[in-house]
Amino acid sequence: MSRMKELKPLVIIAAVFIGLYYLPMESARFTNSIFESLHLAKWYAQEHVLLCLVPAFFIAGAISVFISQASVIKYLGNRANKVLAYSVAAVSGSVLAVCSCTILPLFSGIYRMGAGLGPATAFLYAGPAVNVLAIILTARILGPELGIARALGAVVFSIVIGLVMHFLFRDEEDEKSRTAAVMPEDDSVRPLYHNVFFLLSLIGILVFANIGASEASGALWNSVHGMKWAITGGFAVLLALVLVLFFGMKWWKMLLAAITVLLSAYVFSGNVIAVFVTGIIAFSAAAGSEEGENRDWLSASWDFAKQIMPLLLFGVILAGALLGRPGGEGLIPSSWVSAAVGGNSLMANFAASFAGAFMYFATLTEVPILQGLIGNGMGKGPALALLLAGPALSLPNMLVIRSVIGTKKTAVFVTLVVVMATLSGYVYGMLF
Repeated sequence: MSRMKELKPLVIIAAVFIGLYYLPMESARFTNSIFESLHLAKWYAQEHVLLCLVPAFFIAGAISVFISQASVIKYLGNRANKVLAYSVAAVSGSVLAVCSCTILPLFSGIYRMGAGLGPATAFLYAGPAVNVLAIILTARILGPELGIARALGAVVFSIVIGLVMHFLFRDEEDEKSRTAAVMPEDDSVRPLYHNVFFLLSLIGILVFANIGASEASGALWNSVHGMKWAITGGFAVLLALVLVLFFGMKWWKMLLAAITVLLSAYVFSGNVIAVFVTGIIAFSAAAGSEEGENRDWLSASWDFAKQIMPLLLFGVILAGALLGRPGGEGLIPSSWVSAAVGGNSLMANFAASFAGAFMYFATLTEVPILQGLIGNGMGKGPALALLLAGPALSLPNMLVIRSVIGTKKTAVFVTLVVVMATLSGYVYGMLF
């Protein structure tokens, strides 16, 4: 037994040594893949960590601290009203408008608080997939048929995936329900509207800080984009008021944090990212200096960050090395992907959904990427398959999901998305 125990590190060391010994540094494709992975990691850090993931971590921490476990189980648990639970999960993306990585802290938060596997996985898929702006852009750029098919497919997928996951793992879910049944009743004395305003302010910061403009978005949306930081600031003020009035935060601490943010806006001369980071630091310092729930909230948010960020970083680097950035090329030649998704065969649809599942798409980037692929001969069926699998999944996303629900459930979830996207694309290609 001890020999077998020592054999594992020996095999790992030997494998790493052999890999380094034969590292193909003379290969231009290999060295380019390294640069692609680092470029993708840099882009991800610049565009998504501060504005997307940090607010998401605060929301996940808030769910675990301020939302009672009894309430989560009541509305999203295994014995909750199925129509209500799956309806809420299926339309969540229309509110959140997040990518496959930003949804992860929120999914982890509600699942660990007692949400059933079915509603939780429906929420996990719908969060990035049911994105109103992405669907509108799809219809305007790629055609109304594809936009409508994407919208209907995403909503139906989220419900079907949730129901199938619940059915396949119903024994574990029943055991989870029995455990929840002996839990004490919700003894929270805080009114519901306190939590509603609190989460509304956090979600508002997340959504409006990440609004982007494009030529296809329309004048109204672009005008909202022009006011995004004013609106984000308004939600930040709302958050401060809610914390002071409803959650016992000292008013002078919030005032000091606000003054710090205003001074940073003057010092950094309009660098909104620097101001945003200053706001996060000032706010975290204020919350961390409190006793009780406010400090627990900061601690819970940090716990989610520690668990999720390393896996996301590893996944982004690996995905960049294999597939490159959008418009770039990694170890796997992009021509292979383009050649594999022409026509409307089952294999073409499978190739599109499989490739989309492992690639990382930031919110809305899938539309211009698909526009280029369609221009290079991609069929309409595979285009829909990629739209239904790509935004909801990615390699970094899978690594984190596995840490939350385990390897078996993650494999089933990914398989369901890929298979359903493949079949949906095939049927759509036959009809159109």
